[in-house]
Amino acid sequence: MKSEPCIVMNKRSLRVRQPGDLCFPGGRVAPRLDSCLARLFALPFASLGRWAYWAYWKKNHRRQADIMATLWATGLRESFEEMRLNPFGVRFLGVLAPQPLVMFRRTIYPLVGWIERQKRFYPNWEVDKVLYVPLRDLLNPNHYCRYRLRMANNPGRRPTESIQNYPCFRLQGQHRKDVLWGATYRITISFLEHIFGFEPPAFDTLPLVEGTLDESYLTGSR
Repeated sequence: MKSEPCIVMNKRSLRVRQPGDLCFPGGRVAPRLDSCLARLFALPFASLGRWAYWAYWKKNHRRQADIMATLWATGLRESFEEMRLNPFGVRFLGVLAPQPLVMFRRTIYPLVGWIERQKRFYPNWEVDKVLYVPLRDLLNPNHYCRYRLRMANNPGRRPTESIQNYPCFRLQGQHRKDVLWGATYRITISFLEHIFGFEPPAFDTLPLVEGTLDESYLTGSR
């Protein structure tokens, strides 16, 4: 585990959609289970109940508070399933703006937490590995690039060419081949803007890196 402040991410395994992408743990809401867990995490001793603004939200914005609690419960449950994150070792910090996905009809509702005591994670089959991305790297403008992605043709179909450019962050050190882009990139930048006032360099000035997505990207191999 890193001895400096990091953002913890997962690299998706080859058995799920968008294999190889970097992401944050999460998934769909399980209404009954997550509603029960939400009440647990909202207790005074638990993560949401210890949040300085929780009493205000419960009193003045009860419906939004209930939604926030359910989403927080979903995030902690999924994090436990995917990487064995201890749900009672996380401090709730707040929410970020929703992020719609481009290739799927879904919206991500990001919530931010501080992992207080966990020294090791145990990824399940959905996760290839857990990455610790130092904040000092994320705040370094020299690590940002322009990601040119080519969507590979599906076998047996009419040849087409699809190339798109996206802003991205290129990881350093032993993870240098990994590229952070898409919704996870946008969530990360939103966090850096809110907390540190950081803005990445202008898109047109970024150096170019290239990548390819094959036909399994949208389906996974399972």
